[in-house]
Amino acid sequence: MIKRELISQNIDYMLQHLDEGMTIKEVANHFHYSEFYFSRIFKTVTGESVYAFIKHLKMDQSAIDIKLKQHKAITDIGLDYGYSASNYSSAFRQHHSLSPTEFRKSIETTSISNPFHPEIVDTFETFDDYDARMKIVLLQDVQVIYERVFGNYGGLKEKWFQFLDTYKEHIQDDTLMIERFYDDPTISSLNRCICDLCITVDNTCKLENIVTIKGGKFATYRFEGEIKDIFRVLQGIFAVWFPKSGYEMDEKYGLNIYREIDRATGCVIMDLGIPVK
Repeated sequence: MIKRELISQNIDYMLQHLDEGMTIKEVANHFHYSEFYFSRIFKTVTGESVYAFIKHLKMDQSAIDIKLKQHKAITDIGLDYGYSASNYSSAFRQHHSLSPTEFRKSIETTSISNPFHPEIVDTFETFDDYDARMKIVLLQDVQVIYERVFGNYGGLKEKWFQFLDTYKEHIQDDTLMIERFYDDPTISSLNRCICDLCITVDNTCKLENIVTIKGGKFATYRFEGEIKDIFRVLQGIFAVWFPKSGYEMDEKYGLNIYREIDRATGCVIMDLGIPVK
């Protein structure tokens, strides 16, 4: 647990400083570990070297920016992540197998193939359809027990049930289940996606894996349906609604807050939230 907690803290730090030209030594020094020790446990936990992990974070997060900030110049997005125009295009193509310009042109705003169910093509609604169900709300900070999951979002249902069984003694009538997700599975490799499974707890909880999720201004969409349809709705929000909404993401993650869940049917009521400014 201690090693996983250390790496989770480091990943959070990396996400917050992707535009600052981080080195492995700087990240290790920030947490008062030797570069050798940090590099070794990082690869043990994530399966990647620190350098490779930072590079794929930059390539995946910058691709999300290209998707969401359709009016921002690609060269400016590359600069945001520390790349010159030529270096960014080369690194992007090496990682995603197409150039940033080709990627922007390939973004589909009417339908998308479902990576968890390749036989399914999900169709999006219109901007007005999404906009009618979006609300801008202010969320409060919440303290949560969390476990960070590396890998395919398609397996989250089973991981959630395991998580809830592990921490069942901390679940009360007003406990919220929250997912904090960092990746777009249409962009990131499915085995590299990161998600935090969280349940809210009060200040008396003394477990080690406690973190505060920062509140603030969120664009939220009330979803009611089957878990398998969450992917389609989220992709529609990000591909259709967000680029035309006039908002910018304020953090490099989204929040899914469960309001009701039926284990037997797989149906949920939840708020799909995007931190905005």
